[in-house]
Amino acid sequence: MKKLVTGIVGSAALLMSASVGSAATLDDVKAKGEVACGVHTGLAGFAAPDDQGNWKGFDADFCRAVAAAVFGDASKVKFVPTNATERFTALQSGEIDLLARNTTWTLSRDTSLGFNFTGVNYYDGQGFMINAQKLPGINSALQLSGAAVCVQTGTTTELNLADYFRANNMEYNPVVFQGFDETNAAYEAGRCDAYTTDQSGLYALRLTLANPDEHVVLPEIISKEPLGPAVRQGDDQWFDIVKWTLFAMIQAEELGITQANVEEMKGSDNPEIKRVLGQEPESKIGSMLGLENDWIVKVVGGVGNYGEVFERNIGQESPLKIARGLNQLWTKGGVQYAPPVR
Repeated sequence: MKKLVTGIVGSAALLMSASVGSAATLDDVKAKGEVACGVHTGLAGFAAPDDQGNWKGFDADFCRAVAAAVFGDASKVKFVPTNATERFTALQSGEIDLLARNTTWTLSRDTSLGFNFTGVNYYDGQGFMINAQKLPGINSALQLSGAAVCVQTGTTTELNLADYFRANNMEYNPVVFQGFDETNAAYEAGRCDAYTTDQSGLYALRLTLANPDEHVVLPEIISKEPLGPAVRQGDDQWFDIVKWTLFAMIQAEELGITQANVEEMKGSDNPEIKRVLGQEPESKIGSMLGLENDWIVKVVGGVGNYGEVFERNIGQESPLKIARGLNQLWTKGGVQYAPPVR
C-alpha cells in the first residue's frame, strides 16, 4: 500500500511539475513584454530591416502574429538577427523564444537539437542560379559538372549539394562560406560559377545584384525544403500557441477573413467564423491556449491572413513575385491546410 501511495504522490508531483513547466515560456514572454524572435540577418522578402530599421518580411510578420496572439499587439516583438549557425544556439540557450528564419524541418533538428517545428509556413526546394553572361548555353543544373559552386556551410543546402552531384556522377568544387553575406558577395564577385540555396533565397538575392537580368535561376529543384517556425522542446503550451497561430492564419484565409474585414466578420452568422473569431465564449479557443478568446481577431487584425502576408512580402504584390505554387490553399490546388479550429 505504501508503494502505491508513494507512486500516486510521485505521479501527481510529476504532473504538477509538467504543468508548471509547460507555462514557462509564456510566463517569461509576458514578463518581458515582448516575443524574442530569431530571424535572418537580412533576406529580402522574408526578414530584413528597411532604411528606418523596421523589420519587414514574411518571417518577420509571423513573429508579429505570435506577438498579436499573446499580447493583442503585433508590435511587441524583439527581432534577433541570426546567421545559419547562430540560429540554433540562440534557440537552445533561450536567447530567443521562437525561431522564424527560413529553417528546414529535418529529423535531426526535430530530435537531436531539441526543437519542435510548429508547421510548414513555406514549402521550398533547393535550386541553382548562374550568371548567364558568364555561362552561356547553360540551362540545366545537369550541365554544371566541374563547376565551382558557392554554398553556405552549416546548412542542409551544403549536404543536398553533395548528394545531388554524387547521385548524378558529376564533379564540383564547393566554394564554402560561413555567412550569408559572404556567400552572396563571393557569387557576385564571380568567385564561383553557380550559387545554390533555397529557390526563394535565390529570387531574393537576384533582386540585390547589380544586373539582375543577367542571372538565371535554373529549373531543377533538388530537394524538399519545408520551412517553418521552431521552438524548444519541453514546453507544450508555447509549442501549441505558435503552431495554432500559423494554423489560424491559414484558416482565416480559407474563410475569407482579412485584415480589412476581420472586425466586420465578428458579426457573421456563420458558426465556423464565429467560433474562429472567438465570438462563441463556450468554444474556449483562447483559454485552452492561455490566451484571450479573440486572439485570432488580434492576429488577423495585426498582420492579415496567411495569403495576405504571403502576397505582400514575397508574392505578386512584392518585388519577388513568387508564385504561390504548393503554398496555395488546399482548396486551390496547393497543400496549405489547417486542422479545425474548434
